[in-house]
Amino acid sequence: MLIQMRTITVKAGYSDKVIERFSQPGGPMTEIEGFIDLTVSAKKGRRNDEEEQVVVMVRWESEEAWKRWEKSPAHIEGHRNSRNQQPPDFVISTVVERLDVKAAKHPLAKAEEQS
Repeated sequence: MLIQMRTITVKAGYSDKVIERFSQPGGPMTEIEGFIDLTVSAKKGRRNDEEEQVVVMVRWESEEAWKRWEKSPAHIEGHRNSRNQQPPDFVISTVVERLDVKAAKHPLAKAEEQS
């Protein structure tokens, strides 16, 4: 499993704008084979009252699935459309990380619990 994590730091009071953008239902990413899910979380930033952070975590079944998304026409077109555009003035920074999942725990299936 591969996780792509994007941490977006914004001026205080603006996290809802970022959350709304990433919380829209559907979208081309969800149609890519190997997409598991997308989670959006928010927290107070490092300077407490001056900034907030939104963390967008996308889980993929494999690196190959993630690469299918990166090479997809929809993803490329999205970047082409945003090229030469400045991020909104409320965005302080964006950090993107890729994590390879080495271990995970899942709840036992109900059938296994009843055995």
